[in-house]
Amino acid sequence: MKYTTLPNTNIKVSKICLGTMTFGNQNTEAEGHAQLDYATNQGVNFIDTAELYPVPANAETSGRTSEIIGTWLKKSGKRDQLVIASKIAGPGDYTAHIRTNGFKGNAIKEALDAELKRLQTDYIDLYQLHWPERNTNRFGTRDYKLDTTWEDNFNDILHSLEKEVKAGRIRQVGISNENSWGTMRYLEESKTHNLPRIITIQNAYSLLNRTFEGDLAEVSLREKVGLLAYSPMAFGVLSGKYIKGIAADNARLKLFPRFSRYSGLEATKAATQYLKIAEANEISLAQMALAFVNHQPFVTANIIGATNLDQLKENIDSINVTLNNEVLDAINEVHKSIPNPAP
Repeated sequence: MKYTTLPNTNIKVSKICLGTMTFGNQNTEAEGHAQLDYATNQGVNFIDTAELYPVPANAETSGRTSEIIGTWLKKSGKRDQLVIASKIAGPGDYTAHIRTNGFKGNAIKEALDAELKRLQTDYIDLYQLHWPERNTNRFGTRDYKLDTTWEDNFNDILHSLEKEVKAGRIRQVGISNENSWGTMRYLEESKTHNLPRIITIQNAYSLLNRTFEGDLAEVSLREKVGLLAYSPMAFGVLSGKYIKGIAADNARLKLFPRFSRYSGLEATKAATQYLKIAEANEISLAQMALAFVNHQPFVTANIIGATNLDQLKENIDSINVTLNNEVLDAINEVHKSIPNPAP
């Protein structure tokens, strides 16, 4: 395994982070525990969860992923060896079953109370705001109209987080699914008012979605806000299993066809071309896709996920794959012809 540190801290994390949002839906508790056993035995020390997991989010299963991690932490006794990241759900229809007041009032305290109980721990290493509280253009929507009714409350949010940091229940804070403006506003407030500093941003990044390379990459590198890249496999599309027609019946896109973000015509066309590059260089598409993410200078950790141990082994082993200039050039040629087909 290779390691780095969370920006502006001495917290050492594995470059490969285990994403767990399948635990409690596609994966049973026993399977989740087996993944945690295998990953930690391979040197992975960074685990990511969220209060709304597993996905798809609903009231019946909300929090089940963290409960599975919690029973494993209690059984394994490895809590002090690990860096645990979790998230408070932002407002919206997708999370209305959890709360409707976003990050306002006692939302952060109450969310943290419940998450610590589920995880069976008394602190979380990295606590993240899962979505912006304001309505933003999250998926590259054309002709987007800005919501002008929202009132700026970055300062209030950071003060709520500060209370939990001082109480020792959070070590560091991060954001997720944010844009450049929101990231800089958090940084501005923390600097001006001596409030907790955002150290990471968890956004989508993969061969099919490289939009982070715009303004956010500069913010990340210059302000030292590390990217925790999620969906590096584009919902499994970059494994090649859907292109080849060999996806298992419990594959995410077979179970949940509404998750079509990475399955459009242009995205499939691009993925097919990436598959040809991987095969020509005698590596799997999955490992090429993950190695590409690992290669980026703004990436602090690559959040991988799997539904079985064979997938997990292949994904973790990507840390040992280095892409040469010839492969990187071929990848960039595809990107030039089909840029960001799944923003």
